[in-house]
Amino acid sequence: MERIIERCAGLDVHQDTVVATVRVPAEDGGRRQETRTFGTTTSQLLELSEWLVGFGVTLVGMEATGVYSKPVFWVLEDHVECWLLNAKHLRHAPGRKTDVSDSAWICQLVEHGLVRPSFVPPKPIRELRDLTRYRRAQIEERTRVVQRLEKVLQDAGIKLTSVASRILSVSGRDMLEAMLAGERDPQVLAGLARGRMCEKIPQLADALAGRFRSEHHRLMIAQMLAHVDFLDAAIGALTVRIDELMVPFAPIRARVMTMPGVKARTADQLIAECGVDMDRFPTAADLASWAGVLPGQQRLGRQAAPDPHPAR
Repeated sequence: MERIIERCAGLDVHQDTVVATVRVPAEDGGRRQETRTFGTTTSQLLELSEWLVGFGVTLVGMEATGVYSKPVFWVLEDHVECWLLNAKHLRHAPGRKTDVSDSAWICQLVEHGLVRPSFVPPKPIRELRDLTRYRRAQIEERTRVVQRLEKVLQDAGIKLTSVASRILSVSGRDMLEAMLAGERDPQVLAGLARGRMCEKIPQLADALAGRFRSEHHRLMIAQMLAHVDFLDAAIGALTVRIDELMVPFAPIRARVMTMPGVKARTADQLIAECGVDMDRFPTAADLASWAGVLPGQQRLGRQAAPDPHPAR
């Protein structure tokens, strides 16, 4: 089989160990192979890096193993070219022998050009991606808390959402705070409405005439409102930092926002997930698949329309 890479390495990454195999030219004209196991602390990973550089390795391949492969990749990328390999692709590569270790197998695949690297964005994009994903998680958590708040209000017979579109509008928040302070008169609570909500005071008074008298209702709602406030502060802090990191990409962000339905937060997410170098993606379909914006299946009678570009 044709050899593509003269000096290469394969890594089998685990939580506490990294098994590394190198294949380099031997003095007799053949191939020399060595395997060694390292720890995953930073000092051990730096030792791994020195070991690879000592062999003159030019390309390292490692299977993507979630969070465990990340610190290995981050340390090695400053010293040698690293490829993060798709686990599914490795499993379907032909010719694997059961008595060959994972690291040696990966090394041979890299050596003969039988694998291709997965997309790993550059460092600034990776930092932006971590922050946008965490912000999204906080936003989703806030939504869950508000949903739990609605359930508690329904349990207490408070039908606020039957009249107001949102529980935590300015008016809704004032009414909840008044309930926590001990106010139970629905007319007084409804009188806290602001703006266009003032037109619905009679309906609000009827909706707020519940049985909010149990101590556990007060405790649960107070905790949920405090949780929402905490999440709002966290989301705000993350947004400030994301905006700072987006400054170098401001022109690209503005162009992305020209797409229908794409606002600032979505543009941040797209840039963080895909980067700004579109040459990384062979086709528009590959880009759409990676970005997670492929059209969903539409029900046609009892059959679902097939997705023309299935996600990778």
